[in-house]
Amino acid sequence: MILPVLAAFILALVIVVLVFEMLRRKKLREKYAALWLVVGLATLILAAFPQLLAHTAQLLGVQVPSNLLFSLTILLALGVCLHLSWEISVVEDETRTLAEEAAILRTHIERLEARMDAELAGSSRPSSANEPAPLDRG
Repeated sequence: MILPVLAAFILALVIVVLVFEMLRRKKLREKYAALWLVVGLATLILAAFPQLLAHTAQLLGVQVPSNLLFSLTILLALGVCLHLSWEISVVEDETRTLAEEAAILRTHIERLEARMDAELAGSSRPSSANEPAPLDRG
C-alpha cells in the first residue's frame, strides 16, 4: 500500500521540479507552466492524503475513487487539447499573415530591383549613331 503512494508522491515531485527547471531555462512559458504546476501540486496532495480522493468520490457519488481520478484526467486532457488547438489556430493565422506580407515585400523589392536595373542599363548604354554625343564641359 505504501509503495503506490510513494511512487505517486515521487512522480508528482518530479513533475513539479521538472516544470520549475523548464521555466528557469525558458523552455516552457508561464501560462503553460501554471497548468502543469497545478497538476503536479494536486498529485502531491493526493499522494500525501490518499483518503482525500475517496472522500471526494463519495461526496460526488462516484462509487470507485479511481473512476473519479480517470474522469478528471480525461477532462484535463480534453481541456489541454482544446487549448492547444486554439493556440495552433492563432499561430496558423499569424503565419499566413506573415507569409502574405513577405510575398508583398518580395514583390516590391523585385520591382525596385528591376527599375534600378533598367535605369542603370539606360544610363550606361553606349551612344548610338542616332543620338548626339554628350558635350564635354570640362
